[in-house]
Amino acid sequence: MSTLLIENAAVCAVDADGTEFRNGHVIVDGDRITGLGEGRAPEGDYDHRMDASGCLVTPGLVNTHHHLYQWATRGLSVDSTLFEWLTELYPIWGRLDAGVTHAAATAGLARLALTGCTTVADHHYVFPADAGDQLDALVSATGRIGVRAQIVRGSMDRGESDGGLPPDNLVEDTEAALLGTEQAIDRYHDTAADARVRIAVGPCSPFSVSEKLMTGAAELARRKGVRLHTHLAETLDEERQCLAEVGCTPAEYADRLGWLGDDVWLAHTIHLAPEAIRRLGATRTGSAHCPTSNGRIGAGIAPVRDLLDAGAPVGLGVDGAASNESGGLGEELHQAMLQARQRGGPTALSIREALWMGTMGGARCLGRQDELGSLEPGKLADLAVWRLDGLAHAGITDPVAALVLGSTPPLARLLVGGRTVVSDGELRTADENAIAGELRAASTKLQGKR
Repeated sequence: MSTLLIENAAVCAVDADGTEFRNGHVIVDGDRITGLGEGRAPEGDYDHRMDASGCLVTPGLVNTHHHLYQWATRGLSVDSTLFEWLTELYPIWGRLDAGVTHAAATAGLARLALTGCTTVADHHYVFPADAGDQLDALVSATGRIGVRAQIVRGSMDRGESDGGLPPDNLVEDTEAALLGTEQAIDRYHDTAADARVRIAVGPCSPFSVSEKLMTGAAELARRKGVRLHTHLAETLDEERQCLAEVGCTPAEYADRLGWLGDDVWLAHTIHLAPEAIRRLGATRTGSAHCPTSNGRIGAGIAPVRDLLDAGAPVGLGVDGAASNESGGLGEELHQAMLQARQRGGPTALSIREALWMGTMGGARCLGRQDELGSLEPGKLADLAVWRLDGLAHAGITDPVAALVLGSTPPLARLLVGGRTVVSDGELRTADENAIAGELRAASTKLQGKR
C-alpha cells in the first residue's frame, strides 16, 4: 500500500456539508481517501507528493447511462428523430460481434476517463446470434482502461413482427433473455464495497420489450439483489405508442409493472407529467439525465429542477456515442446547467448542483453513494484533479465555475481506487493511438466500408 499527498489545490468535496477548501490537500492511502483539509497536510512519510497548484480536486465523475458499442457507429443518421435513428441503425448493430464491441467499448471508456469519469453504467441490449461473448468484451474493456463499471445486461424480445422497432433477428426469446441476464449476474456481479464490476438488469425500453419481460426482469433483479434500469419517457412518439397500446403513459406503465423504487434508475425521463415527477420523487427512483444526446436527437429537455425538488436522485449520462459523438462526461456538467436554465431560467440549476449531479447524484442512482461520489475519509479514492491555470480558465476565481461554465479542463490526474488512469492529460493504462486504430478497423468492419 502506498500513500499519495495531493496538496496546494482547491478542493470541492461534494459531501453533505458542501465542504470546499481554497488551498487544500487530499491524502490517499492505497485505494482509500484517508484525509483532506485546508492548508498543509499533517506531517508524514508520504510515498508520493503531487503539487496541484492551479488545480481543482473533485470526486471522479459518474456516468449513469451509456451504450459503449455505439462508438463504432458515430456520425450516422444525423438529422433524425429517435425512432428514425433506431430504424436506420438497428440493421448495422445486427452485425455486431465481440471484437467490435471490445474495440468500441475500449475507445469509449478511454474518452470517458480523459474527461474525468471514473464509473460508467453501460446499457448493453444488442445480442446478435453468433456474435460472441458480448459481456466479456465489455468487462475486459473496463479492465483494460481501469475504470469501474455498472454493466446493465439489457434485452429486447419484441421485434418488428410483434409491433416493436428492432428487426426480429436482433431480439431474444423472453426466457432466454432472462436466463442470460441471470447468468451475467452470477458470473460478474461483485457485491464488495470496492467492486470494479457490478451488473444491473435492463430491458431496453417499453416499446422494444414485452410486459412479460419487464415484470420478469423486475422479479429477477429483486431476487438477486441488483438494480434495475431502462429507457423511459424519452420522446413523445414513445408516449403516443404507450397510450395507444396500454392506455397509459410510460411512467404510469412503469409504475403499474413495479418499475419504480429506490433500486431503479431510468434513462432520460423527459416527458413526465407533474404526478409522474412526484411519484419518482416519492419512490426515490433515479433519473439519468443525458442533455447532449437529448439535444442531438431533439427529444426535449428533462425537468431536472422539478425532479430534484421532488427528491428523485438525478445523475448525468453521456448516452451512446451514436447520439453524442463527443462522448465526454465533463462537458455534460455544462450542458445540464444550460438546458435546465433554458427550461426554467438562470436559477434553475446552480453550478454546484450540476457538479453534484455528475458525482453524488450519479452515485445515488447506481446505489454506490456509500463508497463513491464525494471526497470523504474512508471512501474509495476515485477522484479527478482538473488543471485550471491555462488560457481557457485563467482569471475565473471560483474553480467550480471554471469547471462547469468553461470548457472541459485537462486532467492533471485521474485516480480510480488510488490507481492513476490519466496523468497530465494522457491516458496511462493503455495506448491511445492503438485504441484509435482498433476503433477505425471496428467501424469499417461494422459499417461495411472499403
